[in-house]
Amino acid sequence: MAKFITAREAAALIPDGATVGLAGMGLSGWAEELACAIRDNFRETGHPCNLNLKQGSAMGDWGYGNQFDGWERSRLPEPDNDHGVRGVSRFGEAGPGLVTKWTSAHIGSAFAMCDLARKEQVESYCLPQGVIINLWREIAAGRPGLITKTGLGTFVDPRVEGGRMNACAKDELVKLVEFNGEEYLFYPSFKADVALLRGTIADENGNISFAHESVINEGFSVATAVKNSGGIVIVQVEYVAKKETLNPKDIKIPGVLVDYVVVAKDPKSCWQAEGTYWEPSYSGHIRIPLDSIEPLPFDERKVICRRVAMELKKGDLVNLGVGMPADVAKVVAEEGFINDVVMSTESGMVGGVPSALPSFGSAYNPEAIITQNEMFDLISGGGLSLTCLGIGEADGDGNNNVSRMGKRLTGPGGFIDITRATPKVIFAGTLMGKAKLKVGDGKLEIVEEGTIQKFVEKVGQITFAGQYTPEDQEVLYVTERAVFRLIDHKMTLVEIAPGIDLQKDVLDRIGFEPVISPELKTMDEGIFHEKWGGLGAYIDK
Repeated sequence: MAKFITAREAAALIPDGATVGLAGMGLSGWAEELACAIRDNFRETGHPCNLNLKQGSAMGDWGYGNQFDGWERSRLPEPDNDHGVRGVSRFGEAGPGLVTKWTSAHIGSAFAMCDLARKEQVESYCLPQGVIINLWREIAAGRPGLITKTGLGTFVDPRVEGGRMNACAKDELVKLVEFNGEEYLFYPSFKADVALLRGTIADENGNISFAHESVINEGFSVATAVKNSGGIVIVQVEYVAKKETLNPKDIKIPGVLVDYVVVAKDPKSCWQAEGTYWEPSYSGHIRIPLDSIEPLPFDERKVICRRVAMELKKGDLVNLGVGMPADVAKVVAEEGFINDVVMSTESGMVGGVPSALPSFGSAYNPEAIITQNEMFDLISGGGLSLTCLGIGEADGDGNNNVSRMGKRLTGPGGFIDITRATPKVIFAGTLMGKAKLKVGDGKLEIVEEGTIQKFVEKVGQITFAGQYTPEDQEVLYVTERAVFRLIDHKMTLVEIAPGIDLQKDVLDRIGFEPVISPELKTMDEGIFHEKWGGLGAYIDK
């Protein structure tokens, strides 16, 4: 039976050098009060120290820092004293020594920890999100590890960078192997000592419900892996229920796996998502009218999302990534076709309208919420119809980098898993960064050219390997000025926006010479008008 203790008592139980497993996405599943207690204990006593932190998804706070600028920054909530430090950044606040190794799929939202990684004060590794999440199941079952093609040719491949994000990272977390005459990557299992998890409700026996969570995270797998490794499982919750009063089907982590429960004193340590304490339509408690979701402003971003939406077909199961891709759902909803395609996110949302930052991973009115493990099984097996993800920088070989941009460390999230197996992949983003553009009357005008080149000679890190695309995979790069298609592993220009000059506004702004399609055409002028209403002509095809 689980023991109920305080956060400071829990912090004192964590041994130095422990491998610590986390589960969640954003702030869903994140044990904020526990993390603060661990930070404070380290500051006061020097313990615990030298922790090896393992997490699958981004677990930080997008509401602060310089991660966003321009359009995106203007749409985030104004930072308060809590924004920007919640999540894994709490460990970074302690300075060097608390965490010395850090493995995650996405690290960009934990600013304080990224600062330590940039200063070479913590070893930083990034692996594909689905790999990390499902590796917990392999550990739990006592299997040697996970073998998959996910990551081949990318920076995760040991022939490239082996997932290392900084110079002090030396461990070998992935191996190249051959099986049945084909190349695979092998991600070995490891021993886990402590699980730091969060649910909504614990009953008196320690059974954990995720009642208010928007994501059914990998907490069960992490708890089982740690328990079967001989470690301890600590879960933070917001509420306590009398034993035997919770519906057994609502229990996501059985009490037999839980050693200690910490009941949070402050509701602010139990946020549902980075930008939301609790939105009942995220967790399935209510369904909100979709017309209450504010449509996108009319600008180049909306044009890009419209062009992406033109690739959808009725009945598609679609994955939308963080940032601009998530807003494609708003375009589909505004056009009246949200019930004709099924939107999803790698967090386990199926149906509804995915939320954008700062609450990415949640969805308004989801039809189903499955576990992250199950969603990545669906993705990795090729179950999606189409995915739309972002562009950090792209090159002439079709490589796309979203994981490390100069000194900015981000990681791939689910990007590598999703692009590996999905038959149609669309990358969406502006052609140049920080450009001032005017959209309207069926055309695009470059008011002031951007200062950041995004289509470069060679990407700084390979998150998507254009040379490793299967022959039957369709890959597009959609910008406001042009559309490229990967044909024979080469970037091929197939569309340009109305109103721009091909040489001056496109070819002179990219760092490689693309193949120009003999059938080069103009993008649909309709998407450059404030009112469109033309999605039906494409989605019905």
